Amino acid sequence: MKISDCHNFHDFRKLARQNLPYPIFNYIDGAADDEITYKRNSQAYNDVDLVPNVLAGVEKIDLSTTIFGKKIDLPIYLAPTAVQRLFHYDGERAVARAAEKFNTMFGISSLATVSVEEISDMIKTPKLFQFYFHKDRGLNDHMLQRAKSANFDVLALTVDTITGGNRERDLRSGFAIPPKFSFSSLMSFLLKPKWSLNYLTKPKFELPHLQEFVVEGTSAVTSIGEYFSSMLDQSMSWKDAEKLCSQWGGHFALKGIMSVEDAKKAVDIGCTGIMVSNHGGRQLDGSRAPFDQLAEIIDAVGDKIDVICEGGIQRGTHILKALSLGAKACSGGRMYLYALAASGQVGVERSLGLFQAELERDMKLMGLNSIDKLSRSNLKFR
Repeated sequence: MKISDCHNFHDFRKLARQNLPYPIFNYIDGAADDEITYKRNSQAYNDVDLVPNVLAGVEKIDLSTTIFGKKIDLPIYLAPTAVQRLFHYDGERAVARAAEKFNTMFGISSLATVSVEEISDMIKTPKLFQFYFHKDRGLNDHMLQRAKSANFDVLALTVDTITGGNRERDLRSGFAIPPKFSFSSLMSFLLKPKWSLNYLTKPKFELPHLQEFVVEGTSAVTSIGEYFSSMLDQSMSWKDAEKLCSQWGGHFALKGIMSVEDAKKAVDIGCTGIMVSNHGGRQLDGSRAPFDQLAEIIDAVGDKIDVICEGGIQRGTHILKALSLGAKACSGGRMYLYALAASGQVGVERSLGLFQAELERDMKLMGLNSIDKLSRSNLKFR
């Protein structure tokens, strides 16, 4: 299978599986416990139908939207995800270049393998820094100042990782960062010689935002679950979030909001946006899908802050349904990580190009020429 054979989300997933050792693939592909919420994140969109209109004059389509004060050409952006160097040797560099080509926002993680400074020098399109709140206050201040000095447009505090989710696929495969070449996983790495050769010969795996403070930023082996449970501050509160918002002094969002009550509190502490998200089903299994919660959250705060729907998006129609409910934009991780693993920057660009083509085609079939004309009248709930 080649990148030219990839025509949708599922094709990219197949090629990623073909390219990656199984501990790495299952890290992207897996979720918490029985993975019920992970599956529901996508299934939720299927419980709502689109109602099209015709004879509307749709020769030209405007897909642009404005989030956090920045205009982007697609109503979907690339959510921050950790350790992208593991999926392709170009990692965040490939994703950043693809985001700039399509003039959309790129989010970089606290656990990125490329620094905020390098990304800032590389692209001029909107950039979001995803912030993990550590026990080490010095590390927190260090990351905040680096993102600010690098002129990032948005700081997004992740609030749904107060402890690690039970990701059983990772436990079975022995997934760790950096990769641990154990006896049980060695064959998987040997069977993917291209990935292994690139990992060993390309620039060294590092976590540049951590390495000046903790050994987990360089050579110490840990799992994502252990990292969340041992290094992040489980006493983090609304006061801490409000203080961070004030320290940042710019567009500030909470990533991982799922309840109306918390959405209202986000407004109260000065947030300019929220990501309605359950971390891709990787934390609390059995929780609601973001799309299922979206309408009531938008009804409560959608006129006050930007509401982003994040998770489970596999088709352009999923994006149209979320925008019709009132979301300002959508975001996701797996939607481009499989493509990154499939073929680096070329893969991410192909994924974004397919989403763009789907959106333009589907908007024409809906009888609408700009996404600001989408509304709940376009939807019928089953």
